[in-house]
Amino acid sequence: MKLRLIALLAVSMGLGGCIQSVQEPVNEAIFKTRDKELMAKGNFAKAVIPEPYRRHIVDYHRKEAAGSIVVDSDARYLYYVLPDRKAIRYGIAVGEEALAFSGIAKIGRMAEWPSWTPTQNIKDRLGPGIPSHMPGGPDNPLGSRALYLYANGKDTLFRIHGTNQPEFIGSAVSSGCIRMTNEDIIDLYNRSKMGAIVVVLAPNEGDSPHNPRVALGQPVPAAN
Repeated sequence: MKLRLIALLAVSMGLGGCIQSVQEPVNEAIFKTRDKELMAKGNFAKAVIPEPYRRHIVDYHRKEAAGSIVVDSDARYLYYVLPDRKAIRYGIAVGEEALAFSGIAKIGRMAEWPSWTPTQNIKDRLGPGIPSHMPGGPDNPLGSRALYLYANGKDTLFRIHGTNQPEFIGSAVSSGCIRMTNEDIIDLYNRSKMGAIVVVLAPNEGDSPHNPRVALGQPVPAAN
């Protein structure tokens, strides 16, 4: 018994300098009646999100103020900054549109079950059959909520939104902005305020303290 306690103490001390994270369960109490009804009607499969990309409370090493949002597309993470050097870390999926903007923006519009008007670029890429407009609903690619980012008073066309393809969380996909599970975007939406600062880190400049390739057991190139 003594040896076991010593071993546990040694592990605890060894982890003392590591980033601490605690998985945050989904709080269904925040879902409105409409949310529950529409999410139950979704034609998509109930995806199992890899553990590193599930919602966690984590230590936060950057300097943004509480209430800010930070997007690290390299690591497939979005952070909602809390007081006392903590943050809620959400897993995301990114697409080509997500890489078209980086810098500092503000939330200029917020929508529940938003409609979708695909750009011509998306129509050209996805081919015939793409509608010119789709009302909000469980099969809409924007999912249950959307945060629209503005800079210098103009729409950046960069969105943080839900998804009808939760199986891609943690991945890079062919099109779209920042996607979150419908449950996670509802949680983020409820915490966010109009005018809140959003920091979007440029591609290849992510500085997340967690490397998702390590978390998922994938090989990482040796350091030079």
